[in-house]
Amino acid sequence: METKTSTLRLIYPQWQGGIVNHYFPDLPADDAARGYYLGSHLLNFLAPDNGQKTVEVPVSLDPDDRATEKGINARNVIVKQSKAALNLLKENNPERIITLGGECAVSVIPFSYLAARYPDDLAIVWIDAHPDLNLPYDRYEGYHAMALSACLGIGDEEITEMLPGKVDASKAILVGVRSWDEGIQKRQNEWGIKGLSPAEVAENSTPVMNWLKETGVSKVVIHFDMDVLDPAEMRAAVGDDPDGMKIAEVVRVINDIGSQYDIVGLTVAEPLPRIAIKIRNMLNQLPLLKDK
Repeated sequence: METKTSTLRLIYPQWQGGIVNHYFPDLPADDAARGYYLGSHLLNFLAPDNGQKTVEVPVSLDPDDRATEKGINARNVIVKQSKAALNLLKENNPERIITLGGECAVSVIPFSYLAARYPDDLAIVWIDAHPDLNLPYDRYEGYHAMALSACLGIGDEEITEMLPGKVDASKAILVGVRSWDEGIQKRQNEWGIKGLSPAEVAENSTPVMNWLKETGVSKVVIHFDMDVLDPAEMRAAVGDDPDGMKIAEVVRVINDIGSQYDIVGLTVAEPLPRIAIKIRNMLNQLPLLKDK
């Protein structure tokens, strides 16, 4: 029986991995860029309080600290924040981690920590509209698109060397994937990573469960990027690729996995609350409420 003290809730409001403000012309650029920061805290506010110990990764809010180095936008601050997150995990030594982000790269540190804790007995289920298999110096420089690559130990040398563990590509699966940057689908195939479209898991979770059985693992980490959701039902993230997974389908897949495997890591990532940002900015213009 899982004890509450064995699970750590990690609030990880990192926003620098995404280059997204151009998707939101109706928002001030800095507010859109840092939207994941607010999204992370909203997730923590909305998620049930199950008594887990909660810690937060310190994250810079400086919008100007975004220099591209070694093919990664905002690399220096991402490295610094990754080290801070890893130190928090080492201090708390959790058996299980709930991560509330933040852009997709918030899974890298907790998943690599859990890969070291459960070597050769861990699979990654990456529920996402995008494969996140980019590498430094690809056309898109956002680190959140490199997140799964990093979990596999592939990417920036300094970052991958700091990671305590990695998962073999044969033990990673993409669920709900439907959008690839140029050349990334070919990379996915070359690395041997299975991908399931939303249609393939719309009726049941059998394709996921069959794949997990083939891996022979007993423990699973799950990355849930909210852009996997069908925007016709709810647009809660940046992505608006049509024909995504329904909320009930994502919930069913995750719970089906939990019914047969030990879920030791669960990340919810990429919430970008456009309406909440607008409400906050409106309130900040009212008498007695606005910032001094």
